[in-house]
Amino acid sequence: MRHIISILLQNESGALARVSGMFAARGYNIESLTVAPTQDPSLSRLTLVTMGSDEVIDQIVKQSRKLIDVVEVLDVTARAHSECELMLIKLRVASRAQEAFDAVCAQRALHVLEAAGELRCLRAAGTGTEIDEIAAELGAIGEVVELVRSGVAAIETGSAVLGARVLATAG
Repeated sequence: MRHIISILLQNESGALARVSGMFAARGYNIESLTVAPTQDPSLSRLTLVTMGSDEVIDQIVKQSRKLIDVVEVLDVTARAHSECELMLIKLRVASRAQEAFDAVCAQRALHVLEAAGELRCLRAAGTGTEIDEIAAELGAIGEVVELVRSGVAAIETGSAVLGARVLATAG
């Protein structure tokens, strides 16, 4: 089963290497990985997607918590959350397919970044499933020349916050 795991870690040199090294040492595969500083510049949030049974994911969470730079780990999958992935895609669109291309762009709210001759460079955002669908639709219309995906970013919805910090509510 697909799982999204969020890890809050110290923004220190080598922290990412220790997390990815733990995955490699135990034979766990990372399907996607994003990492960037949080609102607190001393902390980074790493979000990764991996596959495994509930037992394997529980083991990953427990082993990740033991790493020196890790502040907190959460399997976001079973919780209410929002997720998003960014895709940039360069597509060769023949003139006879332009109408179908325009229809997909309008239906999927795709942003054309550049159009030069038959080449189109687009930006799409959505869940991993939506990005897969968009890539398949565009691939059926034209030749995919280049494609890059950011990986999943996910956040729990509601008042839940990863880590020890609690959101202050205005009174």
